[in-house]
Amino acid sequence: MNLLKALSTVSALTLLSRITGLVRESLKAVGFGAGLQMDAFEAAFRLPNILRRLFAEGAFSQAFVPILAEYKRGRGNDATRDLVSRVATLLAVLLLALSVLGIFAAPWLVYLLAGGFVRTPGKVELTAELIRIMFPYVFFISLVSLAGGVLNVHRRFAIPAFTPVLLNVSIICATIFVAPHVDPPIVALAWGVAVGGVAQLTLQLVPLARLAMLPRPRFDWRDEGVRRVLRAMGPAVLGVSAAQISTLINTQLAAYLGDGRISWITYADRLMEFPSAMLGVALGTVLLPSLVQHHHDANEEQYRALLDWGLRLTFLLALPAALALALLAVPLISTLYQYGRFTPNDVWQTRDALLGYSVGLIGLIAVKILAPGFYARQDMKTPVKIAFLTVLVTQVLAVAMMFQIGHAGLTLATSLGACLNATLLFVTMRRRGIYVPQRGWPLFLGRVTIALAVLGGVLWWASGAEGFWVTAGLWVKVGRLSLVIIAGALAYFAALWLVGFRFADFNRREHQ
Repeated sequence: MNLLKALSTVSALTLLSRITGLVRESLKAVGFGAGLQMDAFEAAFRLPNILRRLFAEGAFSQAFVPILAEYKRGRGNDATRDLVSRVATLLAVLLLALSVLGIFAAPWLVYLLAGGFVRTPGKVELTAELIRIMFPYVFFISLVSLAGGVLNVHRRFAIPAFTPVLLNVSIICATIFVAPHVDPPIVALAWGVAVGGVAQLTLQLVPLARLAMLPRPRFDWRDEGVRRVLRAMGPAVLGVSAAQISTLINTQLAAYLGDGRISWITYADRLMEFPSAMLGVALGTVLLPSLVQHHHDANEEQYRALLDWGLRLTFLLALPAALALALLAVPLISTLYQYGRFTPNDVWQTRDALLGYSVGLIGLIAVKILAPGFYARQDMKTPVKIAFLTVLVTQVLAVAMMFQIGHAGLTLATSLGACLNATLLFVTMRRRGIYVPQRGWPLFLGRVTIALAVLGGVLWWASGAEGFWVTAGLWVKVGRLSLVIIAGALAYFAALWLVGFRFADFNRREHQ
């Protein structure tokens, strides 16, 4: 299997997901702006999203995928299928109970998520209603993530990468066709989330059946494999919950700063997630099964070479993405969001949040490469310790900076925390000999630096004055932004080619 080709497939489908996600966010901005209803929706959606990351894409996948890959490698299909069935049954029971609890506890959850909402009449009640509608999404999307883990271990990366598109399409349809006919209109978006979860799970069932990995109800928590997953989940839950606790605290802090802050941060977060998912999530998805395989085969040389390959791609692609987010903050935000109730002030405020996020993009993506280096060895404790230290530092910075630069201080603190996390993971890997840099790093970084300087100059010159973007019409902005992005990309890769870089050097094959 060609890893670069697999990465390109996952990244392309992730790009499709992010494009539909941007359409979704643009429609939300047009219809709801950054006011009371959107604040309520974003706060209500935050807890299901946190639980999804905790039980599915975060702690669960970190604990489950390495063990599943080990079963596939050493025990055969029957044992692997039995493990999938037992783990899926246990996960479904736990999440069904959690979903029911969340529906009944919705009013109390609002105070946990955004206590500052009590100062606005009706905001708590609306948020609670949205939580009740969206909480079952946790059940469906967690099973989607389990199915995606099984498919990824079998190197079937395309379907799991495509499924988020269905959630975006569901919310888009709800915004266009349902919202105008319900009161309050924001309720339609909540139902779009719930329906999207069902659609995503349905799509995964066919490829699972083709692999003969479709789970059957088998409740046996005493099974050796299940107990190993549960034991691994303990520290993994702590590690992922550290980041989610940080998110909850930031939501509370933003709520107390006043109306609009949560929405501005969320709109900026969506843009930052675009390169984060295309690079970090895609790389982590493709790397983990191969890292597990090399560790199982005791091939440390290939293990280190694979990590090095991932880190070089991170620097090659994440640094220009971060620079583009910073230099094109206003053009991107205005072109994508500034319609309907989304005002010029919303553009400037979202820009401030995005500038804070752009500082930490390289750290955020690097964590998604470095952390699997520990997970593949079934070492969950080291990333957990580092994560909690990072959260502590992040929140101290957040509280200190929010009084100086408002909501932008929260995003900047998050970025600095991500860079600290990546640095500590890297230093720990080096000290333990898990990762040894391959030859050629100084020359590689020198070439990237030259190309970044060229990219920065082209973007700064081509984007022009920020005032143009908040006054120009839609198609004028779309056309100019497209030209700016194309010019920047051509300039960056042309500069890399001129200084001797060749993408063929990144071709890497892995045996399944």
